Amino acid sequence: MNMFTDTDKDGKGSFAKKEENILNFWKTNDIFKKSLENRLGKPLYSFYDGPPFATGLPHYGHLLASTIKDAVGRYATMRGYYVPRRFGWDCHGVPVEYEVEKTLKLTSPGAVETFGIGAFNEECRNIVFRYVYEWESYIERLGRWVDFSSTWKTMDRSFMESVWWVFKSLYDQGLVYEGTKVVPFSTKLGTPLSNFEAGQNYKEVDDPSVVIKFALNEDPASLLVWTTTPWTLISNMALAVGEELTYVRIQDKESGEQWILGLGCLSRWFSDTNSYIVLEKFPGARLVDKTYKPPFTYFENKRKEGAFRVLPGPFVEESEGTGIVHMAPAFGEADFFICKDHGVPLVCPLDNHGCYTEEIPEYHGQYIKQADKEIIKSLKALRSVFYHGTIKHRYPFCWRTDTPLIYKTVNSWFVAVEKIKDKMLKANSQIHWMPEYIKEGRFGKWLEGARDWAISRNRYWGTPIPIWKSVDGEILVISSIEELEALSGEKVQDIHRHFIDHLEIVKEGKSFFRVPYVFDCWFDSGAMPYAQNHYPFENKEVFENAFPADFISEGLDQTRGWFYTLTVIAAALFDRPAFRNVIVNGIILAEDGNKMSKRLNNYPSPKSILDSYGADALRLYLLHSVVVKAEDLRFSDKGVEGILKQVLLPLSNVLSFYKIYADLYKFDPKKCPQESLTYTEMDLWILSNLYSVVKKVHSGMDIYNLNAAVEPFVDFIDDLTNWYVRRSRRRFWEAEDSADRRAAFATLYEVLFVFCRVIAPFVPFIAEDIFQQLTAGNEEESVHLCDFPQVNETKILKDLEQQVCDVREIVGLGHSLRKEHKLKVRQPLANFYIIGPRERLEALLVYESLIADELNIKNIVYYKETPEFVTTLVKPNFRVLGKKVGAKMREVQGALEMLSQAAIEQLIHGESYALTLHNEEIIITPEDVTITLQTQPGYIARSSGTFSVVLDCQLTEELITEAIAREIINKINTMRRQMKLHVSDRIALKLFSTNEVIAAFSHYEAYICEETLVTAYEFTMEPSPQGMDWDINGHLANIVVNISSSEMGDSPSVIREFVDFEDSHF
Repeated sequence: MNMFTDTDKDGKGSFAKKEENILNFWKTNDIFKKSLENRLGKPLYSFYDGPPFATGLPHYGHLLASTIKDAVGRYATMRGYYVPRRFGWDCHGVPVEYEVEKTLKLTSPGAVETFGIGAFNEECRNIVFRYVYEWESYIERLGRWVDFSSTWKTMDRSFMESVWWVFKSLYDQGLVYEGTKVVPFSTKLGTPLSNFEAGQNYKEVDDPSVVIKFALNEDPASLLVWTTTPWTLISNMALAVGEELTYVRIQDKESGEQWILGLGCLSRWFSDTNSYIVLEKFPGARLVDKTYKPPFTYFENKRKEGAFRVLPGPFVEESEGTGIVHMAPAFGEADFFICKDHGVPLVCPLDNHGCYTEEIPEYHGQYIKQADKEIIKSLKALRSVFYHGTIKHRYPFCWRTDTPLIYKTVNSWFVAVEKIKDKMLKANSQIHWMPEYIKEGRFGKWLEGARDWAISRNRYWGTPIPIWKSVDGEILVISSIEELEALSGEKVQDIHRHFIDHLEIVKEGKSFFRVPYVFDCWFDSGAMPYAQNHYPFENKEVFENAFPADFISEGLDQTRGWFYTLTVIAAALFDRPAFRNVIVNGIILAEDGNKMSKRLNNYPSPKSILDSYGADALRLYLLHSVVVKAEDLRFSDKGVEGILKQVLLPLSNVLSFYKIYADLYKFDPKKCPQESLTYTEMDLWILSNLYSVVKKVHSGMDIYNLNAAVEPFVDFIDDLTNWYVRRSRRRFWEAEDSADRRAAFATLYEVLFVFCRVIAPFVPFIAEDIFQQLTAGNEEESVHLCDFPQVNETKILKDLEQQVCDVREIVGLGHSLRKEHKLKVRQPLANFYIIGPRERLEALLVYESLIADELNIKNIVYYKETPEFVTTLVKPNFRVLGKKVGAKMREVQGALEMLSQAAIEQLIHGESYALTLHNEEIIITPEDVTITLQTQPGYIARSSGTFSVVLDCQLTEELITEAIAREIINKINTMRRQMKLHVSDRIALKLFSTNEVIAAFSHYEAYICEETLVTAYEFTMEPSPQGMDWDINGHLANIVVNISSSEMGDSPSVIREFVDFEDSHF
């Protein structure tokens, strides 16, 4: 079944259209469903899908994650596992609320309460699936197979009930508590965030940089204190110094003022050493317990409670600032704990939207960042400002609203993560990470520094925290809807806030009312292994069989998001990891290296890429890039186009090539048993290479290393198209039914039949097309219902692979020399010299005619050592060697220039050399040096390390004439292609040109006519208007090509494609 129409030259657009046919085939025939049904009863492969929000359109990050998940799921299915792929939706939290607030213009404090929490939540419910159709369309178009018919949603009653059970289980273990702490806080949302949320969106910003003078009591000096948050100075309660650090008291010569700061910070603020006098140096301990006058007096009454003292601060350093730290315990985590330990009170004159309360009348209602300038102005009027400037630094922003975060003291409910840190580290030790370094690196270090998780949010649309509290502080934690109904005496249809906030529980004469918080939506996500199956209320066996997941995958940012919350809850509840294997991808950036931005329009839309190049091209571009190694990728549509043109189109051309000639000669692979075939070395090589690729893909996928799995098959496509088919094509053209032709067809069939199953998980569309065109319905219904190919070890011939690798390396060196020196391959050359290890050269002898034909060379000479007409120059690679030898570089350079030929040969062949310099041995590796070859005039040379080659580029009259003949063939065959002639069409030719061109044609008449199917020709005395003008190596030529009337429609004796020596693909 040919699902694809003919491919246009560059494939742009046509591949996308072909893929639509494949999608229809899959859908019409329920191929995804059948792939699942075929594996029922087989071992389960459990996969958790990180839930996206459907309130926005999918972006490249989502498409990347979907591609990775689909590739792994398809591979596992083909390996014999049952792989259910259930989709889930994140429905709660800030992303949804923020969209509704913008739409309804609920921007002022208290606007949601005024609008009505119930009405607001229902608006949230209504927009949750705003873009669900677009999501499903994108994912289907990408070729990802996923079950949309049984999706789970975090807003489902059953899901939320399981979240309650998770919370109650944590509470029963003593892992939940209410407390007051300084936490990241979004003033735009009016709610605290978790530490990992705060780390998701740092930006480079300009902030005030001010040094304030804090006058000491009973001392003429002022303490110099640096801050970048002037708005917190109003809430200053203490200062901190390092007890072990040295401080200095100086006197300004001009004003006579005395100032105290850290000795290590002195030069930072006083570049002119003549501007002050050092009065004394002393340890910071002497400053502890001194009192001072705060810059503002709003809370002077707190002095009697222990405020406005100097405290010891173990965290104080001299690397920035002045060595004296301003402390506002309501707005700094370290400040909070140190002040608490020393009995210093805190004040928090801010509301939940970052505006000053009525406690600060001058700034009441003013947003803190806007107040910075006025505060600095006031301090300058009080002569309290020593320095005022700006600083560029990284600052956390709200991950959803993109507004600056603050750290603020709030009352919240916490999960005591620090209590289970050992359990989380133990769980992490059982997880296989890809890339591996994330395990002990980014994720492991985050776990080691994990802090208690603030899970309560002062919001509306989320899973309500199931805590009912009495006036005297007693609490009830509810674990199920049934329990709530029993205790409240009311039926509960929904457990969102507006359905249960009014419910009163009366127990032993006391009334309990629910605390007004919802869960952090990351708590929902972290509970999905249990909640998606409504565990433990039902599906107990389903959950237990699928936990932990065999595989998950998301972006690098989820090391502090979903990966983390999954680990916290699973370690706490079950002392196990939530997943066994994880692939972490990097971030996709715009081509300019910036974040993709709709506002800046700095990236092409995913739809335009899919429409232009198709899903396979996008999938392979992503899978074959650094982004699957957790590195950032600068997205380029040219990169996607490159994959299409350089990988997928050549592979499609191989299929077309096979089909044309297999159909022409009615080749039937079932009538060619392998034992009856006589394979050539080239056949054995491509089959060996094929099964080596199968082995490498197995190895890569079994350790979840997508790069290690994808790169080998991408390289194989080049081997197949640019070497095997191109070098073997004449065998397919043979008119007689020879054993050699049958072997060629059988080999190419086996390669394509095995290879389409190898690539099926990664590029499912082209794999399906190849499979359908090869099998014509005689095998499985779809390639995606097949098993993944097994490794045929008997066909892997490593020595043969190495030999052909050597041949291709040598040919590549020859081609690069020709290209560099503008010597067309159609220009034959007399001699080619190959220099390399004896045993490797001996293995090349059987490929001599192939090398000569590939490079258009008349004679090949082999040398095991560099010949006398070539001089080898060794120069240091300064960037690499400089790190090793440092100041000795000049002497080492001189010694390298004097190296013996034997030492140079060692380096050329990839070995290290021990260089002795002043009785010191320095190991020189091939990476430490640059080796160049210098030749006599008329020769050019290049080295790859193992081999060096020399090309004799001196041209004789005979070589020049032959080159002209080859150019004539090239021009005629170009005209054949332009005229869209059939490969069997005979032609008549008229040629007008110079004597040299006519002579070359006459000398090579038989060769030219055979290569171009010319049956009649004539030389004309003048150019024809019907002809085409050509430059043939500097000679003007006019050529007329017509189909030979006597030969039209005749059955050919020889069938071929008309190709050119310079063609990249066959």
